[in-house]
Amino acid sequence: MKNKFPIFIHHPYLIYLDAAATTQRPQVVLDAMDAYYTQYNANTGRGVYQLAETATQKIEDVRNQVAQYIGAADASEIVFTHGTTTSINLVGQSWALKNIKPGDEILVTGYEHHANFIVWQQLCKQIGASFKVIPVDQSGQLLINSISDWVTPKTKLVAITHVSNALGFTNPYLNQLITAANQVGSRVLIDGAQAVKSMSIDVQRLECDFYAFSGHKMYGPTGVGVLYVKKSVQHEMAPSVFGGGSVNSVTATETVFLPFPYGYEPGTLPIAEIIGLGAAITFIQSIGLKTLQKHTNQLINQLLDGLHQFKQIKILGSQELLRATGTLVSFTIQGIHPHDVAAFLDTHNICVRAGHHCAQPLAQFMGYDASIRISFGIYNDKQDVEKLIQVLKELFKSNLL
Repeated sequence: MKNKFPIFIHHPYLIYLDAAATTQRPQVVLDAMDAYYTQYNANTGRGVYQLAETATQKIEDVRNQVAQYIGAADASEIVFTHGTTTSINLVGQSWALKNIKPGDEILVTGYEHHANFIVWQQLCKQIGASFKVIPVDQSGQLLINSISDWVTPKTKLVAITHVSNALGFTNPYLNQLITAANQVGSRVLIDGAQAVKSMSIDVQRLECDFYAFSGHKMYGPTGVGVLYVKKSVQHEMAPSVFGGGSVNSVTATETVFLPFPYGYEPGTLPIAEIIGLGAAITFIQSIGLKTLQKHTNQLINQLLDGLHQFKQIKILGSQELLRATGTLVSFTIQGIHPHDVAAFLDTHNICVRAGHHCAQPLAQFMGYDASIRISFGIYNDKQDVEKLIQVLKELFKSNLL
C-alpha cells in the first residue's frame, strides 16, 4: 500500500505514525487536484463559460459524494469549510449566537479537542451562558453517574467528540448523550475529525444536528472541511461570514443571501482541495471501511501487545476499548519526557506525536503533562510496529533514562 503514497517513494525508510494529526495523501488525490489546475482551472459559481461550469459541477459532485458518505438526507445539508475548527466556529457564530441565551447551558466532555472546547467556553463567557464540562477520571472514564445530572432542560447544545484524538476510542456515552439531548430539545454537534477515515458514519442514525470533519485526516488535502447541518435546523441559523458568492442580491440597505448551503460559503472556495476530498473519499471506498477498520484494529492490538513488555510505559485510557474500537494509542514513559522520546524515534525515521494533543483539559483530568501518540494509516503495516518496538528497546538501553 505504501507505493500508492508518493511520500514513501521519496522517503523509503520513513515510518509515519501520526495519522491522527494528518494523513499522507495517495497519488490519486494529488492527481485529482492537479487535473483541476491543469485542465479546468476557473472560479466556481460565477462564470458561464465551459471551464467555470465544469469546475462548478465538480464541486457539486463532491457535495453529493460527501452527503452519501456520511448518510446525510440531502446534499444541501453539506457546507464546505476550511476544516473542522472552522466548521465548529461556524456553528458558534451562525447558530449559537442566535439561539443561546444567558442562563442556558452548553455541555461538552473532558475528551474534547480544543477546537470543540474553547469555542463554547468563550461563547458562554460572551453570552452569560453556563459552560459545563463532564470530567474524566485518571483511567480515562467520563465521570457520569446519571446522564440527567448533565443534560438538563437548560441544555441547549451538547458538543461532543465522536472519537477522542488523545485516547483513541469512541466516546462510550455518545449515544446516551445524544438521546438525552434530543429528549430535552437540545441541539447536538459531533466532532468527527478522528472518525471519518475508518468508520462508517450515518448522521441520520446518530440523530445529530451538526457534524464536523476535515479532509486532511482522511487522506485528503489540508484546507478543506465539512459541516453537516440537518435541514430541520437550518432555519435557526444566519450567515456570519460575508462576501461575494453567498448572496442573491445586494442594495445599499439590504442583502438577501442565497439558500443553504451557498449562503454559508462566501468568497472563493478551496476548489482544488474539495476536488481532492472527493478523490480521497473514492480512495477510501475503493479499499472499504470494513477493511480499514480491520487493518487499524490489527495494528492497534499488535502495538498494545508490544508495549506490554515495557514496565516503564503507561498506556492511557481503556485498553479494552482500544482493542475493540481504537484508532490510536497514547502512552507515557516513566522518567523521560515525550518530546525526548519523539526526538529519539525521529533519529530512526519514525514520526510520532508528542505533547498534549490539543486536549489540555483531558491531560489535567488524568494527571499527565504530555504523552506519546501512535496513530495509523492504511499505509502502515506490521513491520512498522515491529520497528517501533525495536527502537523503543534501544531507547531503554540508551542514556536517556
